[in-house]
Amino acid sequence: MSSNDWDDYAEEWDTNDDVNRYSEKAFDALTTALSIDNLRILDFGCGTGLLSEKLAHQANFIVALDPSTKMIEVLRNKKIKNVDTIAEELTSELISKNHLLQQKFDLIVCSSALAFVPEYEKTLTLLTHLLKGSGYLVQWDWYKEEGEEGSGFSKQQVKDAFESAGLSKVAVTIPFSMQAGNNAMDVIMGIGYL
Repeated sequence: MSSNDWDDYAEEWDTNDDVNRYSEKAFDALTTALSIDNLRILDFGCGTGLLSEKLAHQANFIVALDPSTKMIEVLRNKKIKNVDTIAEELTSELISKNHLLQQKFDLIVCSSALAFVPEYEKTLTLLTHLLKGSGYLVQWDWYKEEGEEGSGFSKQQVKDAFESAGLSKVAVTIPFSMQAGNNAMDVIMGIGYL
């Protein structure tokens, strides 16, 4: 989907119960795995900032990045004091020119975002360059079995991509599921350390 497609969802996004539950479960899985107290965090593919809102209570500072200007507009209107926003796609040019990306991050979170980027491994490598030494990158997306069709990632895909991007101590789990009609859809979580 293009950023313009996401713009169409922005106004009603925060009223979607499934979207809210997903962000709550992602936050719970994150804070069970890592302490986020006083960290400088990049929320990549932040949408309207549902995860950023939860992180802001404990984080020192958050940069929330999303290519959808309308999603970012919804987040800006929330006026969260320790969250700054960028409404652009992540590129090496953006990293070199945007002052918010000049200081490295303790933690980068990517909640249901990396399945939508055109080049997953290239994006992971760009994100890894934004991490401080001893920083963490955490990804949540739909889980799929190895070789299965459709969107999402297998455990091996996440592990291989994280390691290829230079991350170590990679842990890949299925921390929660979401109900979709009569089906449960599992969510994969990858954690990598620099």
